[in-house]
Amino acid sequence: MADSDYMEGRIRDLARSAYMNDYITHTDFLSASEQAEFHKALRKLGVSRPVDRVEGVQYIFYGGFDEAERQTAVFLPSWLDAQTYKAQEGETPQIVTCLKVSPAAAKFADALTHRDYLGALMNLGITRGQIGDILIDREDSSAFVFVFKDMADFICNELSRVRHTTVIPREVPPSSCTIRPEFEIRSGSVASPRLDAVLSFVCRLSRGRAQELIMREAVTIDGQTALSGAHELKDGSRVSVRGFGKFVFMGSRGTTKKGRNYIEVKIYK
Repeated sequence: MADSDYMEGRIRDLARSAYMNDYITHTDFLSASEQAEFHKALRKLGVSRPVDRVEGVQYIFYGGFDEAERQTAVFLPSWLDAQTYKAQEGETPQIVTCLKVSPAAAKFADALTHRDYLGALMNLGITRGQIGDILIDREDSSAFVFVFKDMADFICNELSRVRHTTVIPREVPPSSCTIRPEFEIRSGSVASPRLDAVLSFVCRLSRGRAQELIMREAVTIDGQTALSGAHELKDGSRVSVRGFGKFVFMGSRGTTKKGRNYIEVKIYK
């Protein structure tokens, strides 16, 4: 069964369950490509953006903080709107919570990375879909790990080492996470704000190579698969390129004497 077929069935099941029982349902944490599959499945169901309802149920994407890359699609009951849900989750989470994982002795800790933490969690038997973003504090190698609420106690009880470092996990409100993904601001000129031109600039590729990535469906814009290099990016568009990372198009900042667009992008490290 194709991924989009499975996703279509999953969306129907979760939306109908939320509607019939009037409680929250949600998917696993979805990567950017999985979010693109979600939107592709919605189109097959006759739902297109900016509509945020399916089967009569409002849904939102949520990962614990606004800039989260991995997010769960949450289907809301009739008595809860998106804004209220996000405000409540930040302080008293019911679905997505945050774990602060700290070395027991920071002075002697390894320089732990995202891969180290992810590996330690998956060695507990946890699947990737149960783990959201992992943000590393480079000062002491501690991490904020976003997970589903029903996994928090298990992880706090079982996670004791990351690589050779003894760690202490504890649950904290998602709003207490002070770390955000690191990024580089880059500016320069392009012929136009077309996707292929901006990709060529950001990824330092030829225009032809950028087009190849788009044709291979390796590029998503705001979680949806890019279909054409001619697509003009809007301010705030989040672009993910398989094998190259992700960036946010911050918009045009004027034109050069030769009529080229002077743009600014935020590239995540």
